[in-house]
Amino acid sequence: MYTAIPSNSSAVLGFLRLSLTVVGLFLTAAFVNAIAGNAYAIDALKIAIPQLVPLSSETVADELEPVAEQPLSPRMQAVLGYVAQRYRVSSAALVPVFAAAQKAGRAQRIDPLLIVAIIGIESGFNPLAESSMGAQGLMQIIPRFHLDKVPDGAGEAPFLDPVINVQVGALVLEEAVRRHGGLVAGLQQYGGAVDDEEHAYANRVLAEKQRLEQAASRRSSVAA
Repeated sequence: MYTAIPSNSSAVLGFLRLSLTVVGLFLTAAFVNAIAGNAYAIDALKIAIPQLVPLSSETVADELEPVAEQPLSPRMQAVLGYVAQRYRVSSAALVPVFAAAQKAGRAQRIDPLLIVAIIGIESGFNPLAESSMGAQGLMQIIPRFHLDKVPDGAGEAPFLDPVINVQVGALVLEEAVRRHGGLVAGLQQYGGAVDDEEHAYANRVLAEKQRLEQAASRRSSVAA
């Protein structure tokens, strides 16, 4: 049954609204004071409150999908068969390597085909390769120089793990290019040949990358 509100109810309602507002402000202030000096609480808020930063579709995919499950771009997919044939490696075994190169390339802003080219030059896609200098894995990384780049929980032989090796190798390459101010100089540093004025190592890598580009272009044309 509907009951009419007395004529003085507007004053009561106004008082209730004011009281609730004051209580809300008090609780908010108390909460802010409680977390002001608590780093853990602040971090929790940062996690709980989404940051309003636009993300590309590729970045979102990288965050949500494990490396092995990320689909290869058409360009990387086009090169996969060529590399499998050239180096006599199973194409199925190459998929996680290419996925790691693709993800690391995006993260470090390096063309993933450059990473693939370095792998071809350095190890011929043998993840267990080891040089006389102790360089290991696909991208021939010397462990004692780059242990700081290995992710936590990587295990006892991280540089023989293809995915970790590619991730670390991309970091090493990006650092070399940045420190030496250019791709050719960075590649020479990566190859341990900074004193070579003819840039033989960089030229080999770039020539291999060009072959990969041509293979991708041919296969894309055939598919079209």
